[in-house]
Amino acid sequence: QVQLVESGGGLVQPGGSLRLSCAASGSISSIYVMSWYRQAPGKQRELVANINSAGTTTYSSSVKGRFAISRDNAKNTVYLQMFSLKPEDTAVYLCNRKQSSMDYWGKGTLVTVSS
Repeated sequence: QVQLVESGGGLVQPGGSLRLSCAASGSISSIYVMSWYRQAPGKQRELVANINSAGTTTYSSSVKGRFAISRDNAKNTVYLQMFSLKPEDTAVYLCNRKQSSMDYWGKGTLVTVSS
C-alpha cells in the first residue's frame, strides 16, 4: 500500500503563485508515474501534469507554461509550482501515483483563486 498526502492549497489572488506538495509513504517503488489532477465543482477530473521515474514531464495545455511539476526522490515528494493563477484554476487538486499496476490517490487539497 502507498499513502499520499497533499498540502499547500489555499486562497490566492489572480496572478498569484502557490506550491503544492504530495508526499508518498509506504511500499514505494522506484518505477512510477506521479500525477496531479484537479476537479472543479460540476466538472470532470482532469490531468494537470505528471512526472515519471525517468524525470519525463507532461502538462495539460491549460497549464503549460504556468505550472511546473518536480520531484524530490529522497523525500518521495512531488511538487506542483503554480504561477499566474487564474480563477478557472480553482479546484481540488489531487495527487495520484501509479506503480506496479496499482493506482493510489490522495484526498486532495483545495486551491481557490479569487480576489
